[in-house]
Amino acid sequence: MDFTEDEIERYSRHIILKEVGGEGQKRLKDAAVFMVGAGGLGSPAALYLAAAGVGTLGIVDLDVVDLSNLQRQILHTTPDVGRPKVDSARETLLAINPHIQVKTYSERITSANVLDIIRDYDVVMDGSDNFPTRFLMNDACFMLKKPLVSGSMFRFDGQVTVLRGHQKDEPCYRCLYPEPPPADLVPSCQEAGILGVLAGTVGVLQATETLKLILGIGTPLVGQLLVYNAQEMRFLKVKYRKNPNCLLCGPDPKITELLDYEVSCTLQRH
Repeated sequence: MDFTEDEIERYSRHIILKEVGGEGQKRLKDAAVFMVGAGGLGSPAALYLAAAGVGTLGIVDLDVVDLSNLQRQILHTTPDVGRPKVDSARETLLAINPHIQVKTYSERITSANVLDIIRDYDVVMDGSDNFPTRFLMNDACFMLKKPLVSGSMFRFDGQVTVLRGHQKDEPCYRCLYPEPPPADLVPSCQEAGILGVLAGTVGVLQATETLKLILGIGTPLVGQLLVYNAQEMRFLKVKYRKNPNCLLCGPDPKITELLDYEVSCTLQRH
């Protein structure tokens, strides 16, 4: 099965699961997941994907670690303040699992580079903190026929969904939200605040959906928006369908190339 003795022991709790087994663990080892952001959502998701044995993790993030990040961005520690987040993330993830590869991109992801960056990845996980990036990732994944695990959070609430709009009868992000909201209507985390532990819940849910997609098990959150309210400890699933008039994935698409929307606030950080 091409595992070392260390790997067999490391992944033993996976291997004894009949739904995973050695074959499933090999799928994880051969998989490549691209992650947008090494912040609040990317931190717990990356930690669990690395621990699970996903063979290649790609992470894009242009930010450096700020002291205010440490309340929720658990990839980073106090000595990392001032360091590029991708450097801190790589160091932490390889310390957890030296058998994986971590590829880092310390740059802003745009319409000019996104297709080349994500082309060789199997699944994309979006933990970005702004609508322009979410729409860009949806459109790019649609064009490259990549599954996208999307997550977001605000104050005490989080959302997770799986997008495969390139597949027949499955919706894309634009079926749920046709256009980004006006920039001046979207407050940043700095303005609105956020419960730090919320990032852990939402990021782990994204990691779970990512592992399910790689392993081909369970029912992914396709056409379902999982809404989490931390104050009430309540989960709600909201179903949504493919929009027959969607400008991207509908039968008469108007969006045929990638667009860069204006980022609403440079201070937005999960």
